[in-house]
Amino acid sequence: MTDEDILLGIALTVALATGSQILANKLRVPALIILLPVGFTAGALTDVIHPGKLIGPDFPALVSLSVAVILYDAGLGLNLRNLTGRTRSTVVRLLVIGILVTFFAVGGIGPALFGIPLRGAAMIGMILVVSGPTVVGPLLEYVRPTDRLRRILIWEGTLTDPIGAILGAVVFHAVATSHRVDLGRGYQIGQFLLSVGVGLAGGAVGTAILWLTLNKLRLGETLGTLAQLATVILVSAGCDIVRDDTGLIAAIFTGLAITNLRGMDMPARRPFLETLVQMIIGLLFISISSAVTPDSVVPVLVPSLILIAVLVLLVRPLIAYASAWGFIGWMAPRGIVAASTASAFSATLVAKGLPGASKILPITFLVIVGTVLLYALTAAPVARKLGVVRSARTRPLLVGGAPWVIGLGKALETAGLHVLMWAGLDEERERITAAGIELAHGEMLATATNPRARLEGVTAVFLLTDDDDFNALASVVIKDNVRGPVYRVGPPRDSHGVVAPYTGGDILFGRALVRHRLAARYEQGARFHVQPGSQPVPPDHDILFVVRADGQLAPVTGAQTITPQPGDTAVLMGSV
Repeated sequence: MTDEDILLGIALTVALATGSQILANKLRVPALIILLPVGFTAGALTDVIHPGKLIGPDFPALVSLSVAVILYDAGLGLNLRNLTGRTRSTVVRLLVIGILVTFFAVGGIGPALFGIPLRGAAMIGMILVVSGPTVVGPLLEYVRPTDRLRRILIWEGTLTDPIGAILGAVVFHAVATSHRVDLGRGYQIGQFLLSVGVGLAGGAVGTAILWLTLNKLRLGETLGTLAQLATVILVSAGCDIVRDDTGLIAAIFTGLAITNLRGMDMPARRPFLETLVQMIIGLLFISISSAVTPDSVVPVLVPSLILIAVLVLLVRPLIAYASAWGFIGWMAPRGIVAASTASAFSATLVAKGLPGASKILPITFLVIVGTVLLYALTAAPVARKLGVVRSARTRPLLVGGAPWVIGLGKALETAGLHVLMWAGLDEERERITAAGIELAHGEMLATATNPRARLEGVTAVFLLTDDDDFNALASVVIKDNVRGPVYRVGPPRDSHGVVAPYTGGDILFGRALVRHRLAARYEQGARFHVQPGSQPVPPDHDILFVVRADGQLAPVTGAQTITPQPGDTAVLMGSV
């Protein structure tokens, strides 16, 4: 290729990857649904984005390092405190049973479906055992299942990727060297354990390096992110040099260890790293799908549809039945690791002359497209049918235990919301419990202010304590750890606080109803009232909140006033 072709290929790949993800965001569908057809179409119309020509034989190595960065980022989101009890046992069963059942099912029916030898079908079976957070995560954001289900599926999808990649490498070497499937020997089991050992050793080295650079050298956000990228690439490349595909184990173990080590302040939001991972995912899917030609897809189209039906209707429900029956049986899309391993292994097996090896990549491509599209279209209705969808209504967390805050919490519950409250003092917590409002566990606010964690199950936070500086600081600290807005009650106009008068952000109820005025009016006899939005607001009442017909909570703030509409519920504060 000429220099102009290379520049055009790079620019076109980046443009397609970015544009596809923007379009998917606007259409509110998983990006994979757009990326794969776009890459496939672009590959059919032009060859300038074909990775074999654009990058050459080094493309598999680049894919391996890119997937390592993705899995490291996924590992950073795995908090071991959420993997306890039934959740942990369910994840373990899903991993063990899922890998075995999928491998043997695909390997068993593959020869009959695709007319390939058993060793080729075994290779496809091991490639398709993986799922991945890059596809499971976006689908779960769209479906919105309960927190426990979400944790189970994210853990399963993240851990199957490196395990499946290692097992895929073992099967690949068994097929490529012996021309038969011989996994029962102790030699192959030893090879798998050796690969895991190399990956764990590399992860330990990566963890030590990052502990030193991030915890001891105290690098800032920019240099800290640079150190993470360099460490993951260095350790993953080193492991892959020692042992094929062990870099993925090293990457995910490093992320998992770093996010769970005491003293490591890894933020829940990592804007630059998240942006980089998003770009890598787009580039990989565009590049890999462009390598799939229409001529290779047509002969395997119908058998692949049958395979998808078997995986979705038989294999996954069977796995879920043996592990944890329910919605888990309807969520097993394939993602980037399946695509990358298929791309790498099929090229080598084709070069070695394995019959049917040329079908591995198009079959994998069709299974990825089919499973993602099917689950994207049906998972949400299935989750609603099973009653495992999180309520779309706002679930507010009220922080504070003053009498007026408890009165406000009771009013919001009367308006139909599930209110959660937290307070630090024992007497305040006793008042909350006596009022019949659910009390958040003692670690909730510590979790909310912990930069390494997200506050699950809460979609809005209202900071209403008597300490204005605490409210101001907490509003800044936890805003990235909550899936929703964070508001604070306003300090007195003549406040001499250290932080509160100078901190930005929207103030609840505006400057007229600041904290001490609300408390004073409540002590003097004013109370909170709830009325339908269709009723006129009495002249001696102030509107504080409006609960929309769909359950969304809209507060009155210094920047916006709210007008109740028919079907809404208004929360008012009456006169003394």
